[in-house]
Amino acid sequence: MTDVRVTDETGRCPVAVPAAPASGSGSPAAECPRFPLADRPGISLDPGYLDRFRDEPLVPVQMAGGRRALLVTRHADVKTVLADPRFSREAWVNGTLFARKSTSLALVTSDAPTHTRRRSAVQSRFTHRRGEQDRPRIVEIAEELLDRLESLGQPADLIAEFTTPFPYRVICDLLGVPVADLDGLLPRVTVMMSAGRFAADEVEAAHEAMYAYFFEQVAQRRRAIETGAPGDDLLTSLLTAPEEGRLSDEEIVVFGFGLLMAGGETTASHLAMCVLQVLRTPGLADSLRRDPSRIPTVVEELLRWVWFAGTGGQPHVTLEPVELAGTVIEAGQVVIPLTDAANRDEHAFTDPDEFRPDRTPNPHLGFGHGRHLCLGVAHARVELQEGLAAILRRLDRLEIAVDETELDWRTRMFMRGVWTLPVRWRTTGDAA
Repeated sequence: MTDVRVTDETGRCPVAVPAAPASGSGSPAAECPRFPLADRPGISLDPGYLDRFRDEPLVPVQMAGGRRALLVTRHADVKTVLADPRFSREAWVNGTLFARKSTSLALVTSDAPTHTRRRSAVQSRFTHRRGEQDRPRIVEIAEELLDRLESLGQPADLIAEFTTPFPYRVICDLLGVPVADLDGLLPRVTVMMSAGRFAADEVEAAHEAMYAYFFEQVAQRRRAIETGAPGDDLLTSLLTAPEEGRLSDEEIVVFGFGLLMAGGETTASHLAMCVLQVLRTPGLADSLRRDPSRIPTVVEELLRWVWFAGTGGQPHVTLEPVELAGTVIEAGQVVIPLTDAANRDEHAFTDPDEFRPDRTPNPHLGFGHGRHLCLGVAHARVELQEGLAAILRRLDRLEIAVDETELDWRTRMFMRGVWTLPVRWRTTGDAA
């Protein structure tokens, strides 16, 4: 097969990317690291990986099946890949880097005009204004969960009792899905958000169960509409949208469980990491208790600092020759933008390897960029802000109840983090 040649401004060819898997012990494919990279513990980006990303703006890697790709590591270049239509997600037809099927992702694996049509159908429910309108209810949910947490014996698992149910209850309100159903849904979410942790038959069963559940939810909404008693939830609004541009039932189903998973899994894991980072930063928790108005700025720095994605980014394919990082990349090249690496770019951030709670401005890419900016960014920000504020306000002298070396890190999963976060705190009547 003919190589896709990558040349830089000097005419050199630093990378030769075979269009098909190379064979033989001396093949270029054998020299490239495998991607996704191996799991490593830690809140922020692994120092070894960070050094490699800084050495090369385009890092050649080998994917499953011998496919070759370039990891894009610089802030400006990652923004280009995420915003420039010459980089296509639909052209990547080799599946996802985690257990989700491509057909179960309404926005992540699509380009315009499909992406535009689907996003336009739901965008009005995820504006900054709607996020602020929902803030009181989000605060209410946080308080209810902390009431329960405080009633438990110590130590308690902050992830099981707060950071997981908190965003999922917000999404349940939005979708009109019964909170009681989460006990059956969350194990399926874990399987579908894995990156090699579960067997193929478990993944298939989880997909089938999730499709079946949300098709039934759509059927229930349709019956309610037909009887003149429609609900006030997102699934109902999608079913009653004007016929022109209305999504199909399958698209509504995919949006339904996609929002449940994306709105829940990402925020649940990230919020736990935010708490862990705040607690390990001397004096920060007490400072934020004294001045909660600083929390939004701290949340933005946490979005930059926390190592987010276990599988990197979404593969894109170049549709035509394009220059990236001073390199001309020919059509057909697979590139994977790494927002975690971009968030530590020395060209975009002063002192990028320091966690600075007062950092401003902060042009992080924690929510993505361009046409694939996170749909739920407004609600996610409110949840992170109010979740962290509630934890610090309600749980005085909060601390991790085990040594950090004992934390069980999530491995072979789309989202990084820890499986449990045992904590203890001072209760009323404790000695000062």
